Amino acid sequence: MSTKEKPLVAINALLASGSHSYRSAGIHAYIVHLLRHLPREAVSLRLTAIAGPGKLLDLPIARQHTNWPTERPLVRIAYEQLRLPRLLRRMGASLLHATAFVGPFLSAVPQVITVHDLSFLRYPRFFRTSRRLYLGRLTGPACRRARAVIAVSRFTAREVVALLGVPEERVHVIYHGVDPRFRPLPAEAVETFRRRKGLPQRYILHLGTLEPRKNLPTLIRAFARLRDPTLHLVLAGGRGWLDNPIFELVASLGLEGRVHFPGYVPDEELPLWYNAASLFASLSHYEGFGMPVVEAEACGVPVVAGNRASLPEAAGDGALLVPPTDEEAVREAMARLLTDAALRERVRQAGLAHSRTFTWERTARETLALYRAVLGMAS
Repeated sequence: MSTKEKPLVAINALLASGSHSYRSAGIHAYIVHLLRHLPREAVSLRLTAIAGPGKLLDLPIARQHTNWPTERPLVRIAYEQLRLPRLLRRMGASLLHATAFVGPFLSAVPQVITVHDLSFLRYPRFFRTSRRLYLGRLTGPACRRARAVIAVSRFTAREVVALLGVPEERVHVIYHGVDPRFRPLPAEAVETFRRRKGLPQRYILHLGTLEPRKNLPTLIRAFARLRDPTLHLVLAGGRGWLDNPIFELVASLGLEGRVHFPGYVPDEELPLWYNAASLFASLSHYEGFGMPVVEAEACGVPVVAGNRASLPEAAGDGALLVPPTDEEAVREAMARLLTDAALRERVRQAGLAHSRTFTWERTARETLALYRAVLGMAS
């Protein structure tokens, strides 16, 4: 098949070409890894990324750039709905992969849409009005008209069927991968990093935007119950919304010296933050998958995770699962992993094994197989 005869798949990469901030961190990583790995497998397809004006890293994929300032959400939405349909028509695209919830309604080009979670429907009170209304009103119609929907976990797939009314046969589970750099690192490198950042010798790590869905008050109160003055809690992640109660709680418990807020963590530093931690904790009310849990496991860090939504699926056997709002259960699980060496090692080894099942090569292969299926191509 000549290059011109190969179907062209356009991939919306607008959220990957802006700044890699807390607002798009998970989706940014998903798109970048897809663009890095898809071309290695795409023998029978042509791929083009639709990119904004920002730098889209050094990725081995063709791209179409726009000068629209798509780092601004309203401009990006306008571009996707008004300008992108014309661009797809001019390109002769056979398929569009809308990588975050919503595709253009005015385009006749078949679409595959990735849904990362539906927390804006389950917990609308946790979101700003503008984001809640945009995603809440448009995600359902967009997914129902799509040829296929990618869900990032079995839990999210069930949510797409139940909340959006998408037929089950059009929903496909394709997990994210874990980059090989998430692994146990040499002790010397970890200690050098710890000294450079001024990190305590023993700390529990949480990674994620500071916002209500993450259930940080429960984690903070459970941490306070440990009553160990040598132990610290690091809540890494950018400030989000409705986060003032988190800081107020830390102050009211007198924990300002032991609870740390380093802010947004650059992607390249993440493996070191995990490796330097004694324990990783994730008690979110709701996650579409929960990649930080798997990344922590890949770094050899034992995990305490909530037993709701997709977190059990993400954690596998590499975590102690607890009711996420039960402060005493959380405290007890953390205490066990911090003091029981045999349990700690057993959970650590299970997490390492579980995390190896998630690779971006597999994500790319399964995504391309879905493209070909939607296009009616032989597998």
